[in-house]
Amino acid sequence: MKLHELRAPEGSTKNPKRKGRGTATGQGKTAGRGMNGQNSRSGGGTRPGFEGGQMPLYRRVPKRGFTNIWKKEWEIVNVEDLNAFENGTLVTPELMIEAGLAKKVVDGIKILGDGTLEKSVTVKAHKFSKTAIEKIESAGGKAEVI
Repeated sequence: MKLHELRAPEGSTKNPKRKGRGTATGQGKTAGRGMNGQNSRSGGGTRPGFEGGQMPLYRRVPKRGFTNIWKKEWEIVNVEDLNAFENGTLVTPELMIEAGLAKKVVDGIKILGDGTLEKSVTVKAHKFSKTAIEKIESAGGKAEVI
């Protein structure tokens, strides 16, 4: 069987109702919309959420909080994750993404001081915590802010 030979099983598909195609069809003239009123006219009907003039739900419910549009999103990497690299490696954000320590850099990478570091590496990142800088330098490495 080939792709162009595929057919839907018998009785599984129906033709759509063709409305407004003459009175003999049963759906002619008014096309099942009735005689008069808002919904019988083209473009008729109300917008989603309209409650007939009653104050709609989305306006009755109190609005809370706000979204800070200047918030920065930091990708977090802990010091102990840097043990994945060899001694003397220059660890850059691209290398961290390649190694799977960071998914994607939105506003930058921040190195936090969780865990212990046994390797001496030079780390280039956008931000460091104080404990992270202490642990990197005590292991013989350097912390460089990009």
